[in-house]
Amino acid sequence: MQDIEISFDLSRIDFRATSDQLMQSYWGASRTDEAHHRAFDNSLCAGAYIDGKQVGFARAITDYTVFAYVADVIIWPQHRGQGIGKRLVQALIDHPEVGTVTHWSLSTDDAHSLYEKFGFEASTDGRYMRLDRKPAA
Repeated sequence: MQDIEISFDLSRIDFRATSDQLMQSYWGASRTDEAHHRAFDNSLCAGAYIDGKQVGFARAITDYTVFAYVADVIIWPQHRGQGIGKRLVQALIDHPEVGTVTHWSLSTDDAHSLYEKFGFEASTDGRYMRLDRKPAA
């Protein structure tokens, strides 16, 4: 495997490439660049790099104390299957600024086996609820 660098420096994120990748995903198809700017600015973001070129992205939506939600884990197509997603998720979970976070959550349609490796379990306990709504105009 190539040497992968994980960085939390938001200024290094290739915004154009990251936003484009997310808008091509099943979960981010309806988003805009403006939405991504706001989301990134208000999250703990991580980029994955090979030889200084970005090849992946992930973020945690968090209060930095109790709660964190893993979101937007995406690897550029030509670099998938190399363990980069695992490295990004581990880096988020291990980041010192979220060391006290005891409640991590996420949503996925197709990557359950990836997240199970970190101890995530499908929630079937009846405690969690969800509200989906259209954004305010």
